[in-house]
Amino acid sequence: MHSIRPATPLLASAPGRVFFFYEIIMNYTKPPQSIQDQVALLISRGLIISDSAQAEHFLQHISYYRLRAYTYPFQNNHDPNHPFKVGATFEGIIETYIFDRKLRLLIFDTIEKIEVALRTQIIYQYAMVHGSHWYENSLLYRDANRLVSDLATVDKEIRRSQEQFIKHYLAKYTHPKRPPSWMALEVTSLGALSKIYANLRLTNEKKSIAKHFGLGHPFVLESWMHTFSFIRNVCAHHSRLWNRPMITAPKLLDKSTKHWITDADMIDPNKIYATLCCMKYFLNVISPDNTFTDKIKDLFLVYPNIKPTKMGFSPNWDKQTLWQN
Repeated sequence: MHSIRPATPLLASAPGRVFFFYEIIMNYTKPPQSIQDQVALLISRGLIISDSAQAEHFLQHISYYRLRAYTYPFQNNHDPNHPFKVGATFEGIIETYIFDRKLRLLIFDTIEKIEVALRTQIIYQYAMVHGSHWYENSLLYRDANRLVSDLATVDKEIRRSQEQFIKHYLAKYTHPKRPPSWMALEVTSLGALSKIYANLRLTNEKKSIAKHFGLGHPFVLESWMHTFSFIRNVCAHHSRLWNRPMITAPKLLDKSTKHWITDADMIDPNKIYATLCCMKYFLNVISPDNTFTDKIKDLFLVYPNIKPTKMGFSPNWDKQTLWQN
């Protein structure tokens, strides 16, 4: 429901003329629904539910609104009543939900390895040349204002850290006020770390970090770090991932010194497959014996109704050299 509320009249630039503007008020009036009503609504929209009791059980532990992200692909969303497509089942929706959860757990575990390696290289390369507190040195950065903002974030994360090494430094030392980089940046989020790296000037140290991971230019690493941070946050908040459009798409390699995909110009960088390729590329550097390929293939075997093409996978993705080990 909506109503129209007159706003305060505004004087126009022309003498003697007054314009009135009106604000449209949209009121949310949908009442909460019981679990039983939620099941009934799904059935009324054409969803096949063979076991209502089981559906109620799931909806008691996975909210209707969270599950909506997974019902969406099975519905005609151009119709205001959101009817389900013919043959759509509650079991199929739950299967998609569980697949997505397992995919997130796999990716979250993988990003942990990547994040640890990134921290190690960034801290090491700069500390060896510019000392323990290099991250505070404004001369190393492109934008001083961004540095002020990033250091404020670092300070916030230092204050809330419960790590013993942070507590020890703050209790024992009075100067410098902040701990050294190998302490401070260990408790800094991947998002903050990616912003710090992106703001660093194009020095030999910055190039060395990208080169260590087989990337020809730091701008590519900046892009990948930003994407990994976005994906990590999606996983940490248990949000839908499998068919989510990537609003922070990674820059894909045109060429590389290590195994990469041969059809990079054919894949959609805004789908999860592109990011998985970047993650696999990283893993092949930091953990050459990784089983990432097998784990993804196993997921598709357990959930055959999930179509890899919906996630941007190439038809013969596992035949690419990148994914061979």
